[in-house]
Amino acid sequence: MLQFENVTKRFPGVLALDSVSFDVLKGEVHALVGENGAGKSTLIKIVTGVYQKTSGSILFQGKLIDYQNPHEALRNGIAAIYQELNLIPALTVAENIFMGHHIRNERGFIDWKKMREEAQKLIDFLEVDVDIDAKVGTLGVAKKQVVEIAKALSLNAQILIMDEPTAALAKKEIETLFRIIKYLKSKGVTIIYISHHLDEIFAISDRVTVLRDGKHVATSNTATLTIDDLIKMMVGRKLVEQFPYMNHQVEDEVLRVENLKRKGVLHNINFSLKKGQIVGIAGMVGSGRTELLRAIYGLDPLDGGKIFVKGNEVTIQSPYDAINLGIALLPEERKTQGLVLLLSVTDNIGLPSLTKISNRGFIDDTKLNHITSEMVQMMNIKTPSYDQKVMFLSGGNQQKVVLGKWFARECDIYLFDEPTRGIDVGAKVEIYHLMNKLIERGAAILMVSSELPEILGMSDQILVMKEGKITGTLTRQNANQEEVLKLAIGGGHLNGRSD
Repeated sequence: MLQFENVTKRFPGVLALDSVSFDVLKGEVHALVGENGAGKSTLIKIVTGVYQKTSGSILFQGKLIDYQNPHEALRNGIAAIYQELNLIPALTVAENIFMGHHIRNERGFIDWKKMREEAQKLIDFLEVDVDIDAKVGTLGVAKKQVVEIAKALSLNAQILIMDEPTAALAKKEIETLFRIIKYLKSKGVTIIYISHHLDEIFAISDRVTVLRDGKHVATSNTATLTIDDLIKMMVGRKLVEQFPYMNHQVEDEVLRVENLKRKGVLHNINFSLKKGQIVGIAGMVGSGRTELLRAIYGLDPLDGGKIFVKGNEVTIQSPYDAINLGIALLPEERKTQGLVLLLSVTDNIGLPSLTKISNRGFIDDTKLNHITSEMVQMMNIKTPSYDQKVMFLSGGNQQKVVLGKWFARECDIYLFDEPTRGIDVGAKVEIYHLMNKLIERGAAILMVSSELPEILGMSDQILVMKEGKITGTLTRQNANQEEVLKLAIGGGHLNGRSD
């Protein structure tokens, strides 16, 4: 169906793809995996006409292709669905499905009736409950994804590329997506599936291709591999320990909240965080975890309650107040909230530390370059130069820049919101080691994560939230997936204490 032969792509100072060769068969679900920066996104962008290859060849149904733009790829039956969905919120589902290729009548006018009928047929084909007259902006992420799939099918897509399709989906929504994928496969549609969630790769794919440092490592039948096999191929080494937890020396309290309230969002939240401690916050999507971090950081107003930092009651009305109190936030959306994508690695790392590296209002470039060099080496940030715009870095390296800028600021309290979302297994372990370094320096971490193994593997204590309330507190010793899920879904209240 699709064949890559010695595909190479060079950017200034970077060899993104190095003679990559493999094939994708008709009607299969073909997983594409690798660490951040392995070349997955570059390869997909070449197939869909976003980038042009430097050398090599690509064959689609036996014919050489070299698409110059995504529209050309779409017209020929290759569609991609990215994490950032390409839909217009103010238009209806039907209008989005046929955007750019409206059905027209004999006089050249848009045939709205026919378009709605065809849109309904596509939704019915996918066997999902989506109102074709609803504005896309009113839909949840899962239903928006269905609209993207229907849009691709309206163009008779024969190859559908899905890039991290489950990143913002709940478990039930993932099950629906997998049902759709299996149904499309049964109808002869080829799926190229990109994900950092290795359990998904084993659940949905027929074959898997591994890229590492821009090179093809292997293409194998998924059923013949184990997760350990896949990890070793991805990172080039065996990960001795996925969650490198350290038994931290827990000291004095650095943060305490009492009866925090925000109408309809947070209800009487109470907990404390100590120096040298990692406290994980678990819960389902919409449980109020992110909202809690935002409130502590001064991004969202509170209706009541108290916040204490190092024993003193404080008022935090803005992130500026929080930063001055030694509190840092690594936000859930690193691209829109954690980084200035058009600025360089140097500029992003230096932003929170401008007062430290300035003299009479002028930035000391020597100091700025020093902390950048120190953070790039400490965080193992892979970048061709310190002047590289962060928008061109891989997801894992972008997250390291976010972490590096706060590491350089030397904060006492770190609020982590989904710190490893969208990054590969090797980069995740690096982030965990960096968390341990923060703890060794005397910091404390409050971590929100939707990945239960991460919460269980790295936390000293676990808070479980449901509907804006803390339904339970578990120690590392008595926490397990069953107990956490029971508190996250069923509610009740449990306080787990060590002896």
